[in-house]
Amino acid sequence: MPFTIIRQDITKMKVDAIVNAANTKLKMGGGVCGAIFKVAGAAKLQAACDKLAPIKTGEAVITPGFDLPAKFVIHTAGPVYNRQHAEESEKLLRSAYMESLRLAVENKCESIAFPLISSGIYGYPKDEALEVATAAIRDFLVEHDIDVSLVLFDK
Repeated sequence: MPFTIIRQDITKMKVDAIVNAANTKLKMGGGVCGAIFKVAGAAKLQAACDKLAPIKTGEAVITPGFDLPAKFVIHTAGPVYNRQHAEESEKLLRSAYMESLRLAVENKCESIAFPLISSGIYGYPKDEALEVATAAIRDFLVEHDIDVSLVLFDK
């Protein structure tokens, strides 16, 4: 049950599942979401997402990976950061990680790669997002055996 943090392009990860930092409508966006859609095949991935949308913040759903090296894409909607509601933001962010991991295990994935959810345009401070991510992943790994990579795109 290794847990590694690496700098890489998540769309190049050879894992069973990669996680898409999605919006609740599961529409192609910018950042990591846009990159995943482009490499997977935007039309195919969007058609699969349209059958599952919408989702709530903190929830996750799974689609095929299409043209990605990963078998699956797990789409999860992290929170838009709100300093006034930091506790609620943290709870929702943790849920996004836990629900993604749960779906991966349910679908017999042995490896999964995450971006740092909500740390881009959703404004979650990167250091706090990293704390939530690592705590959630470590807690999950106490009970489950899956290789987890946290993939950071920039420094």
